[in-house]
Amino acid sequence: MVAVMSRIKTEEQADAYKTALAQYDRATQHLKDVSEDIIEYMRYPRREFAVNFPVRRDNGMVEVFTGYRVHHNTVLGPSKGGIRYSPHVTLDEVRALAMWMTWKCALVNLPYGGAKGGVVVNPQELSQGELERLTRRYASELIPLINPQMDIPAPDMGTNSQVMAWIMDTYSMTMGYSVPAVVTGKPIPIGGSEGRTEATGRGVIICMMEALKQHGEVDADKISVAIQGFGNVGSNAARYAQEMGFKVVAVSDITGGIYNPNGLDIPAVIEHARATGSVQNFPEAENITNSELLTVECDVLIPAAMENQITAANAHEVRARYVIEGANGPTTPEADDILNDHGVFLVPDVLANAGGVIVSYFEWVQDLQSFFWDQDEVYRQLRRIMVKAYDFTLATAEKYKLDMRTAAQVGAIERVAAAIKMRGFYP
Repeated sequence: MVAVMSRIKTEEQADAYKTALAQYDRATQHLKDVSEDIIEYMRYPRREFAVNFPVRRDNGMVEVFTGYRVHHNTVLGPSKGGIRYSPHVTLDEVRALAMWMTWKCALVNLPYGGAKGGVVVNPQELSQGELERLTRRYASELIPLINPQMDIPAPDMGTNSQVMAWIMDTYSMTMGYSVPAVVTGKPIPIGGSEGRTEATGRGVIICMMEALKQHGEVDADKISVAIQGFGNVGSNAARYAQEMGFKVVAVSDITGGIYNPNGLDIPAVIEHARATGSVQNFPEAENITNSELLTVECDVLIPAAMENQITAANAHEVRARYVIEGANGPTTPEADDILNDHGVFLVPDVLANAGGVIVSYFEWVQDLQSFFWDQDEVYRQLRRIMVKAYDFTLATAEKYKLDMRTAAQVGAIERVAAAIKMRGFYP
């Protein structure tokens, strides 16, 4: 008997691509020197791949799963982007994430284009053996698309370093020799990089500190921070923020959140979440919902969970003065307008959460050279690139008199468009 994994399509996932295109259209209105044919060309993914593949479950039953991989643009180099396992994965969502990856890589000046992949599956419902069989079969389907010079996957929602190890091994067994550079986000013993796990969250806080410094706010102990999402990005952002002296007053995960206006002990919250499976019911904190976290009294709000969390319905209730986007696409275009009207300073996702792809780039470079850096070098180079990208975005905003999101898109799109113009259209 063969079962088929149900395809769940939510309004949020359907809207992700519309959001990406709306942001693109807003940005390209300011690019008077870019031809219409190049603007039209960049709207579309270069290639889209969909596959239905069988996986044998532990009970002997074969179930068919659907997977995707989208390459949005490869003009600057091989495409780069994560693979997510979620029951909510859709082709539209993957298209949006691939497009955002193109702009993110261009913005931070990496020699990459944008890609994204995903499988429609709830990984929590699979045993370890089932997860490995699913990953290896999906990886085998991707072999025509991935290699160190063409497309380099990485972890994303629902995947981790172990999943990357299985993909790398599957590819290597097919090639007949080890190819560590085919994926990033691997365990360190098989070619992973120091600092990769902490990179995205750490980069979010680097951008937050640059934004605060830009506005003359240099006393960390006077700044309160709320973080929606307590996975890899949110928890590492919270940990680094507290290490730098900031007061983290609220965090949340999929089960809900906690709030203490006097600040939370983040290492203790991490341990509590590890032990109980939730941040909720943490001692000396009030339980709140994920939606309530977005509107708590704080100086900085970091949405680090899912797309479309700050919308026209709740943006007017946001009380933070700064929004630093740790997630991909957490704010809709309509919410952008509301936040801008309210004087909220927003650092967009393509800049704020670029730390992950930056250290993925470091890992790829180290794998290709078989020469590895220590953690201090990784963090030094991460900060250098993040600050340079922040300054570039700010300069673009001032040049065109734009908000930071539109400026980030304009700056990134300009770089991709210039490369297309130089290379020309083949044949």
